[in-house]
Amino acid sequence: MYLKKIDGPRAVTLPGGEVITRADLPDVSTKRWVASRKAMVLKAITAGLISHQDACDMYDLSDEELESWARAVHRHGEAALKTTRLQKYRQL
Repeated sequence: MYLKKIDGPRAVTLPGGEVITRADLPDVSTKRWVASRKAMVLKAITAGLISHQDACDMYDLSDEELESWARAVHRHGEAALKTTRLQKYRQL
């Protein structure tokens, strides 16, 4: 079996014991960002699986967009990533 050479770890363990790998990340061609995909990218960045800049490059995201996701999760939890909840959380 051949493993592609990559920078950084192939898998990381989250504080709750969950193990995530690069295979768990959303596809790089993702255009429709649902809350679970956003959360997975943020978990990977926080755990050190990928860097902030790698995520921006892989998914064609702006720094501001990724930082807004992180701020929303920090302030209100993962539920704030749902587009149907944006208006509620922006008012606070």
